[in-house]
Formats: sequence, C-alpha cells, structure tokens
Amino acid sequence: MKLSCLQENLARGLSIVSRAVASRSTLPITQNVLLRTDQGMLMLSATNLEIAITTWIGAMIEEEGAITVPHRLLSDWVNTRPSDRIDLDLGGPDADGPAGGGSVLHLACGRAVTHINGADAADFPPVPQVDTGTAIDIDPSVLRSGISLVAFSAATDESRPVLTGVELKLSESSVTMAAADGFRLAVYSGQISQSVDEEIKVIVPARTMQEVQRLASEQSSPVQMTLSPDRGQAMFKLEHVEIVSQLLQGSFPNYEQLIPERYETRAVMELDDLKRATQSASVFARDGSNIVRLEMMPQEASEGGQLKVSARSEEVGDSLDELDIDQLDGADAKIAFNVRYLQDIVNVLGRGKVAIEVTNSSSPGVFRPADSDRYVHVVMPMYVQW
Repeated sequence: MKLSCLQENLARGLSIVSRAVASRSTLPITQNVLLRTDQGMLMLSATNLEIAITTWIGAMIEEEGAITVPHRLLSDWVNTRPSDRIDLDLGGPDADGPAGGGSVLHLACGRAVTHINGADAADFPPVPQVDTGTAIDIDPSVLRSGISLVAFSAATDESRPVLTGVELKLSESSVTMAAADGFRLAVYSGQISQSVDEEIKVIVPARTMQEVQRLASEQSSPVQMTLSPDRGQAMFKLEHVEIVSQLLQGSFPNYEQLIPERYETRAVMELDDLKRATQSASVFARDGSNIVRLEMMPQEASEGGQLKVSARSEEVGDSLDELDIDQLDGADAKIAFNVRYLQDIVNVLGRGKVAIEVTNSSSPGVFRPADSDRYVHVVMPMYVQW
C-alpha cells in the first residue's frame, strides 16, 4: 500500500471512526483501525464488535493494500501534524526496504517521519454487510430530532439490556422512537417519505443512535436506514460513512400504556422561564436528595396561573422561583421530580412553550411541546412531604 492524503482529511476520518474503537477488549486488534484502499479512496474502519463505523476519504493511490494499526497512536500523531500532505507507505521493518506486504506503516509529513507497527488486515474482524432487510430513506432532520429527544432517556445500567436501547418502529409512513430507563419515558414520532408494507420493530443501542446523530449533524441529503431483524443488525448509510450495529434482543416495554390518558391539571408556559428556574433550583437540590417541587395555582379572573419551583437542603438553604403560567386548565397541583430528569427534559426541548400535565402528586408527570403532538416525555414523581 502506498498513497498520499491531506492531514485534515485523515484526521477527520480517524475522528469519525473513533467511537467504534474498543477501549478495553479481550481482542486487542479491535483497538486498531483498518486502513484499506478502496475504489480510489482510503477506507478507514473500526469496530468494537457491537458497532462498526466505516468512512472513506480522498487519497492519491499508488499501490493497493491494507493494514491495521493502533487507532490512538495513529490519531495522536496525525493530530500533531500541520495541515499538509501525509504519505503512507506499507513495508517491512526497514524503512528503506521494499514496499508492500509488510507490517510496518511508514508515514511522512513534511520533514517528519514515523513508523508504526501494525497487524495483518486479515486478522481484523470483518465489517458486517447489511444487504437484506427493510431499507428506507429518512430525512436527517427527522432522525436528528428524534434521537436528541429520545436517546438520553435510555438506561445506562446493563442489568436490563433492552432499556439501554432505543426502540425504532416503522409503521406505514411514520417512524417512532422510544426510550425508557424505568424512571422516565420519551417517545417521538416523525414522518418518512415512503411507506413500509408491514410494521417493523427493532431495538438499536442508544450509543449507536447518538453516533448517528453526531455524524449526521451537518447532512442535508437523506440517510438510508436498513433494518434486518432476522440478522440482528441495522445499518445507517450517510455521506461517505456507514454505521453497522448489532440489535438488542428482547421485548421492549409496552410504553403506550405508561402514558397517562388524562390529566387533572395542565399548565402551558415559557420553556426558557422553566429552564432558568430549574437551573437555579438545582443548586440546592443536589444537596437535598435531588428533589425539585412544582406547585401550580390558578389566578382569579385569568386563564393563566402561577408556578412555584422550589428546592431546599437542610444544610445549605433553599430556593424559590415564581413563574407565570400562560394557560392553566384544572385545579391546583403539586408534584416533585428528580432535578436531573427535569433538567434533561427542559434542555432538550429547545425553545418555545412547554405543556406540563399532572394527575396527582403520586402519578407520572407528562411534558410536551405546547405546539406539537409528535413528542411526549413521562417522568415518575418523587414522594415528598409537602
């Protein structure tokens, strides 16, 4: 293998595949990155056996070939180099020896030369090819919105593996994403440009979905999503990037029955106001069992009302914010939440108005964008003494 490429292109490619490199593994080669010439470009692949990321960068190819080298070592070296051409040459231990067929990658950038010991590309785990299943094109803005509103609610505890994933459901011309960790539930529905013949449900690891969101952050063309439940795999094809992930096996909870069908009190208010009040309360809540109390009260001769956001710590002190509610339906209501869950939801909703629906202090609270029915977030309350 002998080729040349730009430093910024190689650095970007190594950054793209970095999240699929195994941090600790019983298979050391999964800490490597695979470099291979492919159709006049340089292909980079990494896998931790759960997710594989492949990208292609422009290169001037003189000789075909492939090798794997430690990702961190190569990435650290490339990032120290100036924006210039990097020459890669695969040869034996002797830098002046014949090229091709060796196990040492010789790199040159300007007047800097380095040699990295590699491993045979044949020993690298094969990157799965998802060529069967249901393939659809999905608007990247729909994909990004859904992932950002849902994936953070997935569990990080591996005790129930299915809860560490995001359920993807394709039905007719819609895609539904859902995630839950036992304390909260997030559900998003979006439109797809083509309809599917039969409903498909799969559970994709939340980490994979977050990688798709990261890599599709600037993409404007559709993302091709291929789901293959039979093979237990999903593939997301972006511009010059492919992500292949193993699916999580098991049954996702029937979340529709967890969403309250009715409410006793519904408050619509400015999200920015609630965000500031929650941030202020968090200063005291973190020293007081992470509890934030919300109290909603109507105002006479007005459609609106008042929301009190409070937190207290016996040792530190307390905080109280009074906010205006634009529209309040129902009677007084009190409910308390874990401050981290409350912060998470107000931060991902962005801007605009938020609707808070409460049945009673011991039933789940529901958060929705006031101007959309495509998203719902359910949070279990905390039991407190009022």
